[in-house]
Amino acid sequence: MARNKYPEETVRKILDTAERLFIETGYDRTSLQEIIDETGLSKGAIYHHFASKEDIFYAVCDRIGQRNAEVLSQVRDAPGLNGLEKLRAMFKTSLQPERQAKMFCMMPYLMDNAKFLATEMRSIFTEVVPCFVDPIIRQGMADGSIRTEHPKELAEAMMMLSDMWINPIVQPTTPEEIRARCEIYNRLFQGFGVDGLIDQEIVSTLVQYAEMAHPPSSGGETQG
Repeated sequence: MARNKYPEETVRKILDTAERLFIETGYDRTSLQEIIDETGLSKGAIYHHFASKEDIFYAVCDRIGQRNAEVLSQVRDAPGLNGLEKLRAMFKTSLQPERQAKMFCMMPYLMDNAKFLATEMRSIFTEVVPCFVDPIIRQGMADGSIRTEHPKELAEAMMMLSDMWINPIVQPTTPEEIRARCEIYNRLFQGFGVDGLIDQEIVSTLVQYAEMAHPPSSGGETQG
């Protein structure tokens, strides 16, 4: 009875510990046994709430996503900004180092894990676009700052390219590749009135993330 008396506290302890370990050493290098040892809980207590390390990781990501959603909601609902200004603010906010650096440290490359990649894509279509980007683009259409007859499709294209093509968490990416992709990205959306969405500050942040996200371990040889 006693071990199930405070299940919320147990779950919070597991997720707090796992998030810290994932950030410190990365998802791939963190074992389930380390999570068990660090929490001081029994294996049975962990398995009562989570079937695997992967399940724990999804729960950690959901929790980080909820924090990010709260911040993005503030941008979406901010008074005094037109649609384009909100779009720029959203991109800047979503890439702020104090939040996203955690994700870049802990995530495996998405191209190496089809399930994680599919989860990220599903999030774009079911959460990010309908809840945040599409409403902002529709406001931009109404106030004249964004030009399109297809707000949902424009939002999807913008987020798929930024999250899947530019994002260095998808696969190893060099600073030169990131800079080139960001330049092309900006040119692609100029015709919709979305000028300079990815500014130099964002480019520099993405380059930083590419350099810090993962040590170069995928090629087999590691220098030490």
